[in-house]
Amino acid sequence: MLLPSSWTCVIIGCLLAHVAGTSSLSDLYPPLWHESPGQLSDYREENGRYIIDPWIYPERMGLYKILLNQTAKYFAKFAPENEQNILWGLPLQHGWQYLTGRLAKPTQKTKYGHESGDHLFISVDSWWADLNYFLCVLPFLAAIDAGLIEISSDQVTLLLPPKDQMKFCYDVSSCRSSFSEAMDKWNAFYQYLQSPSSHFDGLLKYLWTAHTSTLEHTIGKFEDRYEYYTKPEADFARNWIVAMEYFAASLFPTTLTRVHKFQKGLPPRLLVTGDVAPFISDFTDFQNTVLFYLNYLFEVDESTDSLSLDIWKILMGSESIRKLLLTTIDAYIELVT
Repeated sequence: MLLPSSWTCVIIGCLLAHVAGTSSLSDLYPPLWHESPGQLSDYREENGRYIIDPWIYPERMGLYKILLNQTAKYFAKFAPENEQNILWGLPLQHGWQYLTGRLAKPTQKTKYGHESGDHLFISVDSWWADLNYFLCVLPFLAAIDAGLIEISSDQVTLLLPPKDQMKFCYDVSSCRSSFSEAMDKWNAFYQYLQSPSSHFDGLLKYLWTAHTSTLEHTIGKFEDRYEYYTKPEADFARNWIVAMEYFAASLFPTTLTRVHKFQKGLPPRLLVTGDVAPFISDFTDFQNTVLFYLNYLFEVDESTDSLSLDIWKILMGSESIRKLLLTTIDAYIELVT
């Protein structure tokens, strides 16, 4: 399918804006944020049901945008302009995956994983895209299930990919049936979010619990996808999953500004054979350092049979240690960027 010329213009404009730098919070938003649907009525409707294709980048991003819009009022007490909304981490990761070609068919032999005309289409062969599917669809459908998005649970249907359809769920009923525990965790997050007594660290705890539960119950379905990638990229994907456990234990605040700054340390393209951190010539020192330590963390976790994670969780039980860690990370990022 050819990419409409209007979308081509949008993409070019988005990339130029990204390169130009940032001057306001809206400049930190993920690619095509403003052009993505912001309410359900922006999607196609058939027989009283909204039909959404999560295998097209703006349509999947639109689900995040609706979530951020619907939850904004609950984060207004922490900062203006929804900056402290901790759901920002999800669409920002999706945007990074898009910009770096990780949502495209991984077997295509191009630098950024996609060819001209394919930019908006998400490949079911992509490990990153498949895991992201659940980190988008489950929180979105759980928000409907929890009453945060006030429509009937049978009013939204997600289109399935062209293959491996049995690995995915497509509406509230099927996702609750196949991934009940993860859906319950997201539901618990939304219930706590709406509680008058909710506080920021509590929200982070509920969010990270839901996040790690989602990965735990879906990652095993896509281990075959690793073979589509070079060894450095497949290793990075495995390292990233382990790192998420450590981020979760530290209650890393997934706010707009903080995640945007941290993502400057993530690889700007797919890793290829011969990429060895910290010696990748077209990566920044920050990117090389992050890759090196993600790999080191994976090796330590594996060699200790996750005892290192258990110790980390004990340490992160201290609020003062968590704050010291966050201050150290912030200072380092400011130093290298």
